[in-house]
Amino acid sequence: MSSPRTTWPHVRVALRAMLVLTLLLGVGYPLLVTGLGRLVPARADGSLVAGPDGDVVGSALIGQAFTDADGAPLPQYLQPRPSATGYDAAASAGSNLGPENPDLVAAVEERREAVAAFEGVDPAAVPPDAVTASASGLDPHISPEYAELQVPRLARERGLTPDEVRRVIADATTGPDLGFLGQAAVDVLQVNVALDRLA
Repeated sequence: MSSPRTTWPHVRVALRAMLVLTLLLGVGYPLLVTGLGRLVPARADGSLVAGPDGDVVGSALIGQAFTDADGAPLPQYLQPRPSATGYDAAASAGSNLGPENPDLVAAVEERREAVAAFEGVDPAAVPPDAVTASASGLDPHISPEYAELQVPRLARERGLTPDEVRRVIADATTGPDLGFLGQAAVDVLQVNVALDRLA
């Protein structure tokens, strides 16, 4: 059995090690990583996007709805894809409904009819991302096809030419990652902020 005289040096060493590691890994490392994160273009404070007046209007990484108080889409804004969570970042999730699920099939058909009526096009012209939610429910991007479908309405509502709207959309379009991973995507918030700046 160890005596207090032989145990105490080990306890002192353990306490010093715990204190040093707590300061180093619990304080120093987080401060260093946060500081480095603030130096790179995608900032460590949420990739916030400012509107024309300088106020924060959202995050570049989280989709949001552009609707009125009753939930109806605002015609002067590019519309995002649907969200299974209502764009609630605290509840990120898909619907978990399979492609054969009658509820999902009915929801997709209802969305297709609503988008076709809103855009004034044939339901067959509505692209898939206009009627299906992303896996996270927070995707901030839509396909170039869905953006193009919305050009006539945006031009009419904003008093712009279709080519002016297409230029704004082109500026907010990114290609596949590394040139071959994924597909081209349009940042909805970036387009809407740019349209507001034009106004």
